[in-house]
Amino acid sequence: MHTKEAIQFALTLSDKAVMGLIEQMKDDPTRFPTPNGGCHPLWVLGHLTLIEGNLPAVLFGETNPVAGWHKLFGEGSEPVNDASAYPSSSEILKKYQQLRERNLEILAALTETDLDKSTVAPPRGREHEFATFGRSFLTIALHQALHRSHLTDALRSAGRIAPALQAAS
Repeated sequence: MHTKEAIQFALTLSDKAVMGLIEQMKDDPTRFPTPNGGCHPLWVLGHLTLIEGNLPAVLFGETNPVAGWHKLFGEGSEPVNDASAYPSSSEILKKYQQLRERNLEILAALTETDLDKSTVAPPRGREHEFATFGRSFLTIALHQALHRSHLTDALRSAGRIAPALQAAS
């Protein structure tokens, strides 16, 4: 297996694992995962969208098309139990899908050698994780997978059963 193929697999598996749970919680998008709050499904979706939009900024120095959502979904933001405080779930999901598709197209156009290229604008404090194109894509996949726990806990909080992670096909 080549590095690019491994990264593609990681992106596909993390996307399937997380977006399936987002779909299951679409009728209860602001369900907190714990009695003390936490990252509810709508916030997780918006946060992942913000991060997807930032990948071309990291790689090429482009502007994040959803940078205006930082105060809602960025690092340090606090999820609130009021869906009207956010863009609609459908708007966020559509934007996420567009940004993920673009990032997959960028990855597809890269060579194995390109994966070792240095990024233009790694996030401050995360220079190591975003030092190269390859690390940046892999970090995006790992980051998405980390947020699965918020979603499984939100499902449990809603009295639903969290499904086991299924392999990507």
